[in-house]
Order: sequence, then structure tokens, then C-alpha cells
Amino acid sequence: MIFRNRPLARLGAAALLASGAFTAFGTPAHAAETSTDLALDVVGTRVAAGTPGKLAFAKITNTGKNTPSELAVRIDVSKVDFTKVIAVPFTEDECELEGTEEKPTAFTCYATVKGLPGAGETTDLPLVVFKFDDENTYKAPISFKLISKDDTNPENNAKSATLEFSEQSGPDLNVLAEDVKQAVKIVDGNPSYSGDLHPGGRSALTYFVANQGDVASAGLKISVKLPKGVTPAETEQGCEYSADKLTFTCTYEDFRLIPAIQDDSNDDKLYSAYGFYHLFDVAKDVKPGALKGGMVSVEPIGDLPTAAEARKPVALPANVEGLQAADVDTSDNSDGYAVIVAKKTDGGGGGGGLPVTGPQAGLIGGVGIAAAAAGGALFLMARRRRVVLVTPGDEKPTA
Repeated sequence: MIFRNRPLARLGAAALLASGAFTAFGTPAHAAETSTDLALDVVGTRVAAGTPGKLAFAKITNTGKNTPSELAVRIDVSKVDFTKVIAVPFTEDECELEGTEEKPTAFTCYATVKGLPGAGETTDLPLVVFKFDDENTYKAPISFKLISKDDTNPENNAKSATLEFSEQSGPDLNVLAEDVKQAVKIVDGNPSYSGDLHPGGRSALTYFVANQGDVASAGLKISVKLPKGVTPAETEQGCEYSADKLTFTCTYEDFRLIPAIQDDSNDDKLYSAYGFYHLFDVAKDVKPGALKGGMVSVEPIGDLPTAAEARKPVALPANVEGLQAADVDTSDNSDGYAVIVAKKTDGGGGGGGLPVTGPQAGLIGGVGIAAAAAGGALFLMARRRRVVLVTPGDEKPTA
């Protein structure tokens, strides 16, 4: 596999908000037809016993054919006891608040023009959840609802979840896969994106795996599904491919992932997250549009219950195989993505905005979220895939 190891999430990091990356994609064209079908999912709301908190995600996928002219997400937190835990949207600016700051009942967050998902694309709204008392378990229901005048199917616009600080310890892997929209070149070992992706072109699937649990994972098993019309540009050592090359599985028995809360140094070679990419080619006869059905799934292989064990080098003999570890929250172990193929212009021009190195959209690597009310700091990893969520009136799209 081609990869770059990066300590994407660690304690003691300053907040690194890659908000400038969102300008690289420009503003979606607003056609006269904006009706579409938006679907909602919620993942990552269960937290390991020894972890003060994590990032959950509301994922909004455009399963229709047009880009909506507006989008908002309302989060009902009226059943959450804010004297024990916190559950708030992680956005650049405050969302519209119902209730009081001491006792919120709901938040409504509005997508900017750059955050509106095109056909086949997904927009993520991160939700910060953490608790004040590390000794106590806690459960509370939360609910999410999409609001858009352009949505044509209300049946998939609402989702309920349970915010749970559990008694279970273990790894808690989270995978975040990028929608692919641009052509790619490899520069200094990293994918550099520039220009639209056309039929017959080459790009790369970029994704990130992080451990938000309280126990290190001894290794990783990664399964990738490519959309139809896309084939791997190369066969990677250590990966098993299906006959049609549309799916492959890579097993890394010694790719340790320590918990993000233990990743407190840039000088060691211990990581709480990895960044991966796979080069692929788009068929020449593919019709422009969204190639859907892409999926990345991760599983931990074994666990290392103490920090000391996680920091010891280990080499498995040939007759020993890693065993499956219990992941605390499997809801965020898979992430879908789409490959967006653009129509070639008469001149075959590049288009697509400015070059972007690394992830195509706003991955926030090494994010530090101050939790002053908790008497400490909670440091987590977040990624935003085309989304900037703001207060009403700030860059809200118009029809």
C-alpha cells in the first residue's frame, strides 16, 4: 500500500483549522433545477470508557441529481444533561441556538454555498461529545433533521441516535474517506490534486484512519470498494484483490494505532492516525457525473491494553495471525465516497480550481478543541469534506 504516516490527532496540539482549503473548490453552479434527494446518517456517538470524548458525525449525502440551493441540520439535544456531558456541533462559527448556553435544547447549522453537496457527494457535520466525570457512564437520546426546501424525499431526512459514554474499553477506529473530484499527480510521496477529473483520467482515493478509543490497536484490516468505471492504477503488495479489481483488502498486522489521548509527541514513531491513498484510473467510456458506491471499511486487529505494550516493537512469526479486537463503536468504521467525473471542455482544459496537496477538502489534522468548562482540554481529529457551517446570515446560499 502507498501511505504516509501522520500523527493526525494528538494531545497538546494547537488547533489547526484548514478553513482555507474550502476556497479551492469554488462555488457550485446553481442551475434552475435544484430539487434533489438528501439522505441523513449519524455515526460515532458511542465513547470508550477511558476516553473523555470524541467526534461523532452527521453525514448528509446527495442521492439525487441536482445541487440544493440551501441546507441546514437541526440537532435536538433537549434530553442531554449538560451538567454531565457536552454535545455541540463543531463548526467554525456558532450555530443557531435554542434554549440557553447553560442548557441548550437544539442547534441549527446552515451550510455555506461551498458546503452544499452536489450529486453523489457527502457533507459532514462534526459533533463534539465529551463528559465531565470520567468515572460515570451516561446515555441520552439525540436526534437530527435535515431542512431544505429542495429535498424531495422526507423519509430519509431524520435520524435518532444514543449518545453513550460506555463501560467498554478498547480501540475505537474512525475512517474518513474523501469524495474524489480532481485529477492527481504524486509529488514528494503525496497526492497533489489539480484540475477536474475527466474520463480516462487518474486520481487517488484519500482516507484517514484514527483511533478515538482508550486502547491501542495492534494492527489494521482495511477493505476498499471502488465504484464501477474505476480500476486500481497499480497492484499493491500485501493486498488481496477480487477478480474484477473493484474490491481489495489490505491487512497490516503491525500498524499500531495508539489512542489519540495518548499521542502526545511529534518526535516518536507512534501514531494515533494514518493517512492512506490509492491511485486509480477512470475508464475512458465513463459518462460524466457521480460514480457512486465507493466504500472504505476498517477493523482493528488485536488490541494492546496498556500504553507500555503499545510502545514495544513486535514482529509476528509466520505461523501466528492477528486476532480481531472488539471495536467500541463500529458505526464509524465505514465511510462511503463518490468519484465525480467532469465533462471535458472543447479545449480539454483543466478547470477545477487551485491545486490542493493532501486531502481534497478540509481535513483538520491534529485538532485541539479547548474544553475549558471541563477543566482541561479535549484534543480530537476532525475532517470536513466540503462543509463550512455557520450562523444564519453568514454566507447562506441563495436560490
